[in-house]
Formats: sequence, structure tokens, C-alpha cells
Amino acid sequence: MKPSDSCFIRKLTSADRAGAVEVINTAAEWYREFLPADELHSPEMDAPAWEAEAQRMTWWGAFVDGKLVGVMGSEPIRDVVLLRHAYVLPRYQRQGVGSRLLEHVEARLPPSSQIMVGTYAANYKARGNLEKAGYSLSEDPVTVLRTYYDIPEDRLLTSVTYEKRLDD
Repeated sequence: MKPSDSCFIRKLTSADRAGAVEVINTAAEWYREFLPADELHSPEMDAPAWEAEAQRMTWWGAFVDGKLVGVMGSEPIRDVVLLRHAYVLPRYQRQGVGSRLLEHVEARLPPSSQIMVGTYAANYKARGNLEKAGYSLSEDPVTVLRTYYDIPEDRLLTSVTYEKRLDD
């Protein structure tokens, strides 16, 4: 049985903060494989940043055998919903956990939602997963990032965006 078969997904609370930050920082180690050293942020996220994000978005968590193994945020902003901070612990990657988490979050969004997702251009794992889930590369990712995201310039210049409209 794959971990995704027994995956339980729920909204996260402040009580989940330490586990969520651990998932994010552990999974973000992957960035070392494709980002230059001067673009790495360590830690990727700390507890105060997680709480600040929680003021703007809903954190979701995927649990396997009671352990938090994946996180994702959804943030309605203007006329779209941003999917943000999607991370799965390396041990649970390529086993359907991230896909289950994405499907769960999408199912809780309003019908006809326009979803935007940003990721590093070199993050072929994320890009492949987004394309498999029906997301299309945005025509003008810099405009999307400047319009909807508040990210450092170094990340903006090395990122792409994907989008998807949910069916009615």
C-alpha cells in the first residue's frame, strides 16, 4: 500500500507550526541541486514567517500514520487563488501524497477558480507534477509574479508560473 492510500488531509493550525516548518525546510533542501548558493535561503521558512503566512492563507497538511509529511497553502488574492509553499518530505515523494494534497485543496476552492502557482524554473519535479495535474505554463510569469506575489527579486527572475481554471 502506498502512503497516499492512507493519507489524511486537514487544515493546519498553529499547533502544527513546528511540524510544518520542519517539512518545508527538509523538503527545500532539494533546492541545493539546482539553485546557486547565493540564492539559497536557509532556513527556507521559520516559525514567525509561517505564522505571518497563516494570516493570509490557509495551510493544509497531509498526514501518514499520524505524521505530517506534506504541506500546501491556498491564498485567495484579488481574482485568483494562489497555491503556495507546496512541500512533501523526500521519503514520501513520488508516492502520490503531493497529488492527493493538491486534489484536496482544489476540491475546497470555489467553482471556476483561477489558480496560480509559482515555482523555480529549474524545479523540474514541481513543474512535471503541475503539468500532470493539468496546469499550464503562464504566458507572462513575471507579470503574474509581480501582480500576485510578494517575493524577492532573485526568486522572481528564476521563477515561472502555472495556471489552471477549475471547471464549474
